[in-house]
Amino acid sequence: MLVGAAAALSAVAALGGLALSGGSAQAAAGPQSAGAAPAATATHRVLFDDTKAEEAGNADWIISTSKPDPLAQNASPSKETDWTGALSSWGVALQKTGGYSLATLASGKTITYGNSSNAQDLSNYDEFVLDEPNTQLSAAEKTAVMTFVKNGGGLFLISDHQNSDRNSDGWDSPNVINDLLTTNSVDSTDPFGFSVDLLDISTDTPKAISDSTNPVLNGSFGKVTGSIIADGTTFTLKPADNSSVKGLLYRTGYSGNTGAFFVTSTFGSGRVAIWGDSSPVDDGTGQSGNTLYDGWNDTRGTDAALALNATAWLAGDGSGTTTGGTTSGTTSGTSSGTSTGTSTGTTSGSTTGGSGGCTSAQLITNPGFESGNTGWTASTKVITNATAEAARTGSYKAWLDGYGTATTNTLAQSVAIPSGCSASYSYWLHIDTAETGSTAYDTLTAQVLNSSGTVLSTLATYSNTNAASGYTQHTFNLSAYAGQTVTLKFTGVEGSKLQTSFVVDDTALNVS
Repeated sequence: MLVGAAAALSAVAALGGLALSGGSAQAAAGPQSAGAAPAATATHRVLFDDTKAEEAGNADWIISTSKPDPLAQNASPSKETDWTGALSSWGVALQKTGGYSLATLASGKTITYGNSSNAQDLSNYDEFVLDEPNTQLSAAEKTAVMTFVKNGGGLFLISDHQNSDRNSDGWDSPNVINDLLTTNSVDSTDPFGFSVDLLDISTDTPKAISDSTNPVLNGSFGKVTGSIIADGTTFTLKPADNSSVKGLLYRTGYSGNTGAFFVTSTFGSGRVAIWGDSSPVDDGTGQSGNTLYDGWNDTRGTDAALALNATAWLAGDGSGTTTGGTTSGTTSGTSSGTSTGTSTGTTSGSTTGGSGGCTSAQLITNPGFESGNTGWTASTKVITNATAEAARTGSYKAWLDGYGTATTNTLAQSVAIPSGCSASYSYWLHIDTAETGSTAYDTLTAQVLNSSGTVLSTLATYSNTNAASGYTQHTFNLSAYAGQTVTLKFTGVEGSKLQTSFVVDDTALNVS
């Protein structure tokens, strides 16, 4: 990249703490009024990192000077200068779609995953952007990032050229990223199937491969034909280590496993993308005193479309044409980057793409509970149209707990996932509570079980500490269970004092 400092956008940060809200109790005498139906939140939550010297030197790799919430600078940005930062074009373009919730993990913070006391924990996000990190991640931070991806999160890495050490600490972005991939406690055996080349390529115009079905090259933000290099690097692909790795753009004169400039891959249930230069996402404007470069609007490439399509794909949008590898072993932490709590369990099998022989369908019977208990096995009164807790849509929902007494409620449905399909499981969840403080007294666990009742994976655990005013959608990749009949189960456990209500609505298991 032509400009000075930049570091990794690493760690998924929340727009703010989850507010505890006093709610109705599902008491024996009858539910109390809970008021109007809560509003749904934005679907895709993206955290940009600013903890790894992303503003060192001339670099300015932030979407806004307002952190963590860019909306505090301008709540309705219409042009990129409404937010201040060299990545403001990127941020404003996402904000204007109405489908993204954006935040920054500010300098001085720490990247975590599965830490329920950290409102900006990666588990609260769908995607984490690490743009030209110039400071080495700690051992705990590397574990957090890798576990986030393994459990379903999207990781957007942007490197720069060799010897681009913006803060003079001995680390540049190629070495920071290679260190993340080769020295971590989750998988140090080339987990993504690529490594960063230690090069400084002064200028080039990499071209996109021909692939009309690829969602990054042909996404909703436009067709990608090429990019630019203004002092950057490339990547070496290692498909023998991860067969899902794919080069989408290549340096002039290169193809195959060498000279890739933009690469995608998968790891566990998550997705990864990496770009070889920070210049393409630089919009040329930022904080006073920085010398920047407008790669975003450089007509030699289609960098805006590439950045935005890749963001959408990593956050769970798009047709998902990549194929994952095999995930085995026990995962711990919060799953999918979409919910707070802990995830434990074993996920095994192959993640298979949706092309070739899979008929697209939604598999859950009575997904919005409007037909009562049809298709579901549930505790008494869990599926209800009681008005004290509003459904997200329609009249019925599944309301677990909320009594203020020692109670265990369950909700489950068995579903056969066809072989050769990719599978995405989602539900909307609203939590309210009369509890206060940061201690988890009441919990809801979302799990996947096999036909014998053995837990295959605990997708997420929520508690009274996650209470909020609206419904939030949570999404998980279940492609590893293609060819199996699994049971999707919720278990709510409430203590003996104050109530916590866990309200589930609009479930879906989409295969393609």
